[in-house]
Amino acid sequence: MRLKLAHPHPWDISIKQAKEIQLQLASLISLDDAFPKELSHVAGIDVGFEDGGKVTRAAVVILDFNSLKIVDSNLTKIKTTFPYVPGYLSFRELPAVLKAFEYITVKPDIILCDGQGIAHPRRLGIASHLGVLTNIPTIGVAKSRLIGSHKQPGQLKGDKCLLYDGEDKIGYVLRSRDNVKPLYISPGHKVSLKSTCRLVLECTTKYRLPETTRAAHHLASEMK
Repeated sequence: MRLKLAHPHPWDISIKQAKEIQLQLASLISLDDAFPKELSHVAGIDVGFEDGGKVTRAAVVILDFNSLKIVDSNLTKIKTTFPYVPGYLSFRELPAVLKAFEYITVKPDIILCDGQGIAHPRRLGIASHLGVLTNIPTIGVAKSRLIGSHKQPGQLKGDKCLLYDGEDKIGYVLRSRDNVKPLYISPGHKVSLKSTCRLVLECTTKYRLPETTRAAHHLASEMK
């Protein structure tokens, strides 16, 4: 499935050019729900690196939304073309993700990304970047905080509190399992802040991470 990019841009660019692209794409983000009421398929992505960062490895997994069973998957490796620079990781990771999607036959209704959505200094983490490019609704599901401040959520699964950047609400800190470290959830594109935690929890079983992220990580680890 070759994704037709809504706002294509070059990848072999300078940091200054990347910043300009981030600001441009961030202005296109929609935080209104634009996914089907009855979801059929949800995707998870996992990105890693090999050979000292010279090779990017991207796993894309498609799950049936109701059963959370894998229906399609692909792992792709390509040469890394962008340096490691905090705040610009999507420019390093997304080329491999987009390449992996070319071998996927089932289009997802929504994508859960291992990373940030709008909880980013320029409001364009990997989930937002991927969402604007592909026009597919996305959510950022990060294991750690990049920016923002928050109180502590309760210790039970489903407890949450808002993540703020100044006065801006940029996400939630969500307890996805009793008494474990919380996840940092933020809308990527075409998903409202209100809907993010509900959708993530619907993809989460007895583990800290949603099944989307777990399945993609397992695929990447097995094929490494």
